[in-house]
Amino acid sequence: MAAHRRGRAPDATFRWSGLVSLVVVGGAVLFVFWQLHPDLIFRNTLPTGGDNGGHVWGPAFLRDHILNHGRLSGWAPDWYSGFPAYQFYMVVPALFVVALDVILPYAVAFKLVTVLGVCTLPVAAWAFGKLAGARFPSPELLALGTLPFLFDTGFSIYGGNVASTLAGEFAFAISLSFALLALGLVANGMRTGRHRAAAAVALALTVLCHLIPAIFAIVGCAVIFLSHRPNRARVWWMVTAGLTAIALSGFWLFPFVARHAYFNDMGWVKLDALGDNLFPGRLLWAFILAAVALVGAAIRRDRLAPTIAAIGVVIGLGFAYAPQAALWNARLLPFWYLCLYLVAALGFLELALGIRWFILELVAAGAPTSARRSRRTEQWTRYAVPFVAGLVVITGVGGPLGALPDWWPKPNTTVSYLPGWARSHYAGYPAAPAYGEFQAFVSTMAKVGRQNGCGQSLWEFSSDLDRYGSTMAPMLLPYFTDGCIGSMEGVYFESSQTTPFHFLMQSTLSAAPSRPQRDLPYTGLDVRLGVQQLQLMGIRYYMASSASAIQQAAADTDLREVATTGPWHVYEVKGTAPVVGLPYLPAVLGKGAWRDNAISWFAGPTWPVELARSGPPSWPRVSSGTNLTQVPVAPAKVTNVRRNDDRISFDVDKIGTPVLVRTSYYPNWVAEGAKGPYRVAPNQMVVVPTSKHVRLRYGRTPVDLAGSTLTLLGLGGFTALILLPPLPVAAAVRRRRSSRGAGPTAETAAGPPT
Repeated sequence: MAAHRRGRAPDATFRWSGLVSLVVVGGAVLFVFWQLHPDLIFRNTLPTGGDNGGHVWGPAFLRDHILNHGRLSGWAPDWYSGFPAYQFYMVVPALFVVALDVILPYAVAFKLVTVLGVCTLPVAAWAFGKLAGARFPSPELLALGTLPFLFDTGFSIYGGNVASTLAGEFAFAISLSFALLALGLVANGMRTGRHRAAAAVALALTVLCHLIPAIFAIVGCAVIFLSHRPNRARVWWMVTAGLTAIALSGFWLFPFVARHAYFNDMGWVKLDALGDNLFPGRLLWAFILAAVALVGAAIRRDRLAPTIAAIGVVIGLGFAYAPQAALWNARLLPFWYLCLYLVAALGFLELALGIRWFILELVAAGAPTSARRSRRTEQWTRYAVPFVAGLVVITGVGGPLGALPDWWPKPNTTVSYLPGWARSHYAGYPAAPAYGEFQAFVSTMAKVGRQNGCGQSLWEFSSDLDRYGSTMAPMLLPYFTDGCIGSMEGVYFESSQTTPFHFLMQSTLSAAPSRPQRDLPYTGLDVRLGVQQLQLMGIRYYMASSASAIQQAAADTDLREVATTGPWHVYEVKGTAPVVGLPYLPAVLGKGAWRDNAISWFAGPTWPVELARSGPPSWPRVSSGTNLTQVPVAPAKVTNVRRNDDRISFDVDKIGTPVLVRTSYYPNWVAEGAKGPYRVAPNQMVVVPTSKHVRLRYGRTPVDLAGSTLTLLGLGGFTALILLPPLPVAAAVRRRRSSRGAGPTAETAAGPPT
């Protein structure tokens, strides 16, 4: 660079290294994309497989029902009797889909976004190394190191790799790419004082795409900061960039934190097998290469490999010592594996430099070797390493994928399931074994909605629903019926506190239920009890497919069969009006955990009295969810019920008596013409009319306004960071060293560290 400033031609080394970077990094991206069947990705068919079978609903609902209200999160009546969409699930990946949908068919836009994270990870890893000041070809090796991580089949739902992405964790992969980019910008900022604004945006996007990679980003930032001799300028750089990132993401992050009491904890069980998870035998080669990288880095005083290794160690300790909590410790494992693969990739360079040293210093000892020739051999060694490493990686990864020609040497005969997964997922519903049956199922429910009225539905779960392409395919009923037929189950399990009550009903109404949420009092198939629960929840339709469930349903007088299609029998449930007057005053739970008492109340066979979380002083107070005090009142007659996305209205013939609204409770609901709404078990609302016409709307609360204000402040901070000059982060180090008579370090020298 100095030579260029003095007017000389740019160094040819730079041109060659740039070309190598383009070939290696671009080749890695193309390799990943090619394995995901681009011909199928660009086919206009909705993807199936894993959670993607349910995720398809989200961006379309955001586009059609939330953005047109001027919001990025809002009320969705389609799942769980209603839930706050994109309040507890990240919105930015869905916005990417909506943006692409402007120019591409929705299905193609959705599939492209699902592969975005895994295809950009090699670029993000290269950018991390480049921004961190790593010398060629270390950034290129980092890009190659992402390939064995992406195609690792040792885990399939934790996030980050191709298997997890195909299972539905595509937002995690996108966030992970932003996290690596953010770490590179932070590392560069610690050396140069620049890029605060860019780092803030990258960190904010990490948070807004998925919270768990944000943990990785925070750990990485801390390790990088501590490895650069913290001083006042560096502290200020980190504080201003970090606060700006938090503020920029405030519109989503602040409500998420403030409303976390309404987050549903699925109770995933902590993984305790530390050896099997942290040190699996299949990765012995990676540990050996990583050790080589760390030894070589110590000899050459290179900080890149030790920094990545330190981040991995902190993550590994987090996995080992994290308590049983809402954060499942298994979700930290992808970062441990990624750090291992990245450090191992750097081991290729150390091996090559070691071999070169051995040849020049030992084998050719005493032979006349000029310093220039030594530098030239090192230069060509560095050119050769990424190509050799690329061949090794492609051979090891491509063999199991069946991506190599017949003449290419293959180290093993293992066959990966990933090509088949990708093919079936992106071929979409028309390629599913029972596509015709699923079409008929959706068409039948659309017809039922037109003839008998719209409403929520609960469908019997069976693992055999994979024949539709995904066990979650029926979640798309509201997508295919324009919201007329809702599905009680949706993919965003953590987004609604109605979720545990749904799974209790699913267990009662399915011969082979899924029961994914822990510590619930599940029961076996009991259609009579299940129908009572459906009536309580206001669920209008029940679809049974197993012989035992159909037999019990046929004998239940509160079920009326309205359609059949394939194995499905569709029943309309009596007594499921969406809004009803109550014959008793609700009983307010004075003490005790709300969730546990609400579940105890819901598990009972009869529910004459509603259990409330709060209410007027005239309502009786109780200490548990059983044996509630009965205070009879004359129930109001409810008429003219109207519902849309985020509005509910109705008329009553009398005021002052409680009315049950069979829609999930959330603090954003505001009542007009009534007191309340008050939360009642299982997770519904009660209002006390003060006029004969009542309206409920999903509004904005001080929490939402505070989040939006934070983002506006963040935009101001972002603008300020762009306009401010770089911070002199290394000046204090130079002054201290000069006062001691020491020379410049790699950190303070004009050039990047080697």
